[in-house]
Amino acid sequence: MRITLAAVGRAKAGPAHELYEFYAGRLAWPLTLKEVEERRALPPKALKAREAELLLAALPRGARLVALDETGRNLTSSQFAGLIGRWRDEGVQDVAIAVGGAEGLAETVREQADLVLALGAMTWPHLLVRGMIAEQLYRAQTILAGHPYHRA
Repeated sequence: MRITLAAVGRAKAGPAHELYEFYAGRLAWPLTLKEVEERRALPPKALKAREAELLLAALPRGARLVALDETGRNLTSSQFAGLIGRWRDEGVQDVAIAVGGAEGLAETVREQADLVLALGAMTWPHLLVRGMIAEQLYRAQTILAGHPYHRA
């Protein structure tokens, strides 16, 4: 199974990027980061729509899509691992995770998602979310393998 993390914005060197790299490097599943960015100054609604187009274009064809959005479902790490494990066992080849920009995700992305997922009620910096997702993917991998990393 291959995983694509499609995210609005470009990561710069620093702690948030190092966190992402640390957990991405521990994954057995190939994880590809695809960063998209609209450089034109657009009104918020138009920017959100354009970012949605860029995100959707960056996804592998036929991928199961997880859209990160504050209105999404809250899953425990074990529930998230169970979902990833089911997809793996069903022979899903590609999973994509979409991270929107400052304006959030457009409805077009949420509508196409197999899962709309929240990372809790708080708002997180979008560059930090990349590391958080990479860690949760690593945690899912260890849960599925029966490794003691996850202590729930």
